[in-house]
Amino acid sequence: MMYPFLQIDGDTEIVHSEMQPDGEVKVYIEKPDAKDGFHHATCFLPGYRWEDISGFSDEEIARFQEVLESTAHLIIEFSQQGGFEHASGL
Repeated sequence: MMYPFLQIDGDTEIVHSEMQPDGEVKVYIEKPDAKDGFHHATCFLPGYRWEDISGFSDEEIARFQEVLESTAHLIIEFSQQGGFEHASGL
């Protein structure tokens, strides 16, 4: 299951998985693109291992890296509590 986490730049969505048995959390970033359909990338926390990058520039990935580094503690916490909505009681 993937849980919504953050929307940035108006149309870029960041979602995350539950914490996996190995302690990793999959973070998926997706942005619609008129030409390509969607740009996307996957990052696994806590190691910040990037995979399956399509359509994003190195500069965009560097910015996403900064966003994830500043919010990883929240993503990891929420991944253990069923996402933000469940963790916040909404």
